[in-house]
Amino acid sequence: MRLKDKVAIVTGAARGLGKTFAAALAREGAKIVAFDIADPAETVRMITASGGTARGTRADVTVEADCRRAAEETVAAFGQIDILVNNAAITYGLKRKPFYEIDPEEWDRVMTVNVKGAWLCTRAVFPYMQRQGKGKIVNLSSETYFTGSHGFVHYVASKAGVVGLTRSMAVELGPHNITINALAPGFTDSESARSIDDVSKYDTSRTPMGRLQQPDDLIGALLFLCSEDSDFVTGQTILVDGGRVMH
Repeated sequence: MRLKDKVAIVTGAARGLGKTFAAALAREGAKIVAFDIADPAETVRMITASGGTARGTRADVTVEADCRRAAEETVAAFGQIDILVNNAAITYGLKRKPFYEIDPEEWDRVMTVNVKGAWLCTRAVFPYMQRQGKGKIVNLSSETYFTGSHGFVHYVASKAGVVGLTRSMAVELGPHNITINALAPGFTDSESARSIDDVSKYDTSRTPMGRLQQPDDLIGALLFLCSEDSDFVTGQTILVDGGRVMH
C-alpha cells in the first residue's frame, strides 16, 4: 500500500468527490480524518466497514478556529498529519446566471469556501508538517479555469484563485519539504454536478476519451500527488479531463 501509516485530512468528505477521495486514500493504507461542515459519519462508516481507519470532524473550512481544531484533533488521535486534500467547495446547487445577476453575497460565499478555506486549512496543518519535515497538500481546482464556463463566473474565478494559491504557496512550502499541487477535474458525473445540470446531456464529442468523466478517474492522479512518487513535483496543476483541454 502506497500510503501505509500515513494520516490524511480530506475536507468536504461527507459526500461527493471528497467521500470518494477519502475512501481511495484509505484503501492505500492512510488513516483518514473526514472533515466537513455536514456530518461525515457515513464516510467514516464506509471506510471502517472496509477495514480502514477513519474518524470524522464536523467543522467549517472558513472558520480559522475550526481548521486549527481539526488539525489538533488529528494529531491527538494519530500523532501526525502527512496529507491534506483541500476538496471542500461550494458547487452543489449553483444556478447558471449571467455575471451581472450573481448576488454579491453568493460571490463572497463561493470565494470564501473555495479559496480562503484551502488557505486556512493549509495554515492549520503547516506547523505539524513543518515539524515532521515533510507533507503533501492537494488543492482542487477545475478544468473551467482553462476554459471558462458560462454562468459560473464566481466558481471559475475561485478555481483560478486556487491555482494562484497553489503556485504561491509552493514557493513558501518547498523549503520545508512540503509539496502542494492542484488537481483540476473535468466535468464529472458527481453529486454536485447532478445538482447543477443533467449530466446525461453533457457533450462528450470534444473529449478525446469519448465518455463522461467518473469520480474514480481522478484517483490515480490523486494518489500520485499524495505519495512519495511526486516528491519533486510542486506548484503544478494536473488536468484530469480525458484530454478535453491540453496545456
